[in-house]
Amino acid sequence: MTSEEPIIQLRNVGKEFKTANGPVRALDDINLDIRRGEIFGIIGLSGAGKSTLVRCINMLEVPTAGEVIFEGKNLAAQNDKQQRMARRAMGMIFQQFNLLAQRNVLRNVCFPLEIAGVAKKEAKKRAMELLELVGLADRCNAYPAQLSGGQKQRVAIARALATNPKVILCDEATSALDPNTTKSILELLRSINQSMGVTVIVITHEMAVIEAICDRVAIIDQSHIAEIGTVAEIFSEPKSKIGRQLILGDAVNQVKFSSSRQIRIIFDGRESTEPVISNLVLACKVPVNIMYAATKDIQGTAMGQMIIQLPEDDADQTRVLNYLRTVQIPFEEVKEHDI
Repeated sequence: MTSEEPIIQLRNVGKEFKTANGPVRALDDINLDIRRGEIFGIIGLSGAGKSTLVRCINMLEVPTAGEVIFEGKNLAAQNDKQQRMARRAMGMIFQQFNLLAQRNVLRNVCFPLEIAGVAKKEAKKRAMELLELVGLADRCNAYPAQLSGGQKQRVAIARALATNPKVILCDEATSALDPNTTKSILELLRSINQSMGVTVIVITHEMAVIEAICDRVAIIDQSHIAEIGTVAEIFSEPKSKIGRQLILGDAVNQVKFSSSRQIRIIFDGRESTEPVISNLVLACKVPVNIMYAATKDIQGTAMGQMIIQLPEDDADQTRVLNYLRTVQIPFEEVKEHDI
C-alpha cells in the first residue's frame, strides 16, 4: 500500500564525470520524493541520465552534489558499512539479467544471502521460497544458459528479493524481452509490490511500461527532471516538450487535419475508466482531433458519443480505423452536416 511518506528523497542531486574532453554533467539539480510502497517510473531517451540516476540512488555512483536520503538518512554522510546495509535494502534488476553463468538457478538466488553471511541451509530455504514466488521452483537446478529471457529475469527478480529489500530498482528490466514476456514480468513486479509492500522504481525509455505498471512518473531530459506527476496526469496532459514527444511521438508536429474524415465513436456500455482515446493515440502513434463529445458515467459505464477528426494521411486513417475494429469500439463515418 502506497504511503505519503517518502522512502527515498533526492535533494539537488548532481553527477559529473571527468573525461579526456573535460567534465560531462550527467545529472543536474535532481529533486525527487519516492513514496513508500509505490511503483515509481523514471523515463527518458537514451543518454538522458536515467541509468546514472538509479545508480546514484543506491550509491553505486556517488553524487558530486546534493543528497540521497534513504529512510530519513543521508547516504553520503554514512560510512562504508552503513552504505552497504542501505544498498542491501535495495535490490536491483538489470536489462541483461547479470546472472552467474557457472551457478545454477538456486545458487544464483543464494548468492546475495551468502554475501550477507546467511547460513547455507537457511539461504537455500529462502531461495526456494522465492523461486516458488516467481514460478521457477521446478527449474532450480537449471543453469542460466538453459533458460529463456523471461525465466532469467524471474531468477533475477528472486535474487533481488533475497535480502528482503524495501526497494527494488529496475534498470531497463524488460528492454531485452518480447511484449508477452514483458507483460508477465510487469505483472509479477506489480504482484510483488502489492503483496510484499516493496517500493519499485522502474527506469525505462518505453511509455508502455510506465502506463502498464507505474503510479507516478518523472520524465528526465538532458540531465534534468522535465516533469513529475501521476501517470494519468502525464498521459492526459504532458506539460513538457519531451513529455509530448514520448507520449505522442514526432507525429504530433507533422499531422494535418484541415479537411480530413470525421467519425462518430459510440459509447454504449464500456467501463467509464477505460481511456479509449488515450489508448487509441498510444496504439496508433498519431493524434486525433476531438470535435464534439457528450458522454456520461452511468454506474461505472460510459454512455454517449464522441466525434473525432482523423489525420489527413491515408495510412494514419487506416491505422485508427483498424484499431477501433480490433478493440470492438462501435463507430460510423459522419459528414459535417450530420454533426
